[in-house]
Amino acid sequence: MPNLQSFDSTQDKSPIPSLDLSIVIVNYNTRQLLDDCLASLLAADQPAGGMEIIVVDNASRDGSQAMVREKYPPVQLVASEVNRGFSAANNLGVEVANGRFILFLNSDTRVEPDALVKPLAYLAQHPEAGALTVRLIYPNGERDPDNHRGFPTPWNAICHFSGLSRLLPENPRFNGYFASYQNMAETHPVDVIAGSYMLMPMALCRELGGWDETYFFYGEDIDFCYRIRQAGYQIIYYPHVEVLHYKGASSGLRKESAEIARPPKETRVKVAKESVRAMKIFYRKFYRQQYPWIVTAVVLAGIQIRGWFRILKHQLT
Repeated sequence: MPNLQSFDSTQDKSPIPSLDLSIVIVNYNTRQLLDDCLASLLAADQPAGGMEIIVVDNASRDGSQAMVREKYPPVQLVASEVNRGFSAANNLGVEVANGRFILFLNSDTRVEPDALVKPLAYLAQHPEAGALTVRLIYPNGERDPDNHRGFPTPWNAICHFSGLSRLLPENPRFNGYFASYQNMAETHPVDVIAGSYMLMPMALCRELGGWDETYFFYGEDIDFCYRIRQAGYQIIYYPHVEVLHYKGASSGLRKESAEIARPPKETRVKVAKESVRAMKIFYRKFYRQQYPWIVTAVVLAGIQIRGWFRILKHQLT
C-alpha cells in the first residue's frame, strides 16, 4: 500500500515534519477525471518520506465528494459548502498540509509513475528553485504551452496578440510570451508555470502568504510566479517526466477538454468574465506603476475588448 497519511476528522492533526510531500487538488464537478487522477497518484512511485493527498472540493454537485470518501479513504477531503475559487481552495489545502514540499495539481491531470519522485528529488537538491513544473501534454501528445511562459508585459502581450510571436518564434525579443525558442528537452528556468502542476517548498509557500484570493479563477498562477521571482527564487521547467493534462475541464473554456467536459453556459460565462478580471488585477498590481499612464490605458482597453469577445462567444454557445 502507498505510504499515505490517513485522515480522521475527529482527531487533532499535528504537523508531521518528516512527511515529504503534500498534494493539493482543487476539484469542481470533475468526478471522473478526479477519480482517474487519484488512481494515477496512488499508482505512482511514492516519496520515501511519505506523502498525503488533499482534495479541496468547491461545492461540486456531481458526486465528487461521495466518490472520494467511498473509493479513497486515505485521501483527506476538505469539502467547501460554496465555490471559493481556485486560489482560496488551494489555501484551504495549504492550511491542513504537513509536507516539506507541496504540489498543487489539477484534477484533470493523470501522472506517470515517476512524476512525483524525480521532480521532488530535483527540487530538494536545488535550494535556489522556488517552484518547479514538468512537461504537461494534451491527450493528442502536444505540449501545453501555458505551462512555459514569460510574464505578460505590455510588449510580450502585443507581440503575442498581434501575431508577431508566431512570425518570429525563435526570436526571444518577439516571442517572450510563450518563450518557445528555449530547448524544451532540457531543464531550464522559466518565468511562469501553470497551477496545473506546481511543486514548491512548503516554507516558501507560507512565507509568500499562499495564493492571492483576489483572483477567483485564472491569473492566480501568474501572480504566484511573479511573487516567487520577486523573492529571488528561480522557477524551473523540468521536462524529464510527463503529466497528461485535459485542460479546462472545470471551466469549459478550452477546446482541449470540450469532448469530455462541457459545463453549463452559466459556468462558462462566469469563468470568461473572471479571466478578464484576472488580467486587469495582475496588470494593476504589478505593472501599473512601471509604465506611463497611456500604456496602462491602452493595455486595459485591450483586455476589456478581448474580454467582450470571449464572454460573447460563450453567451452564444
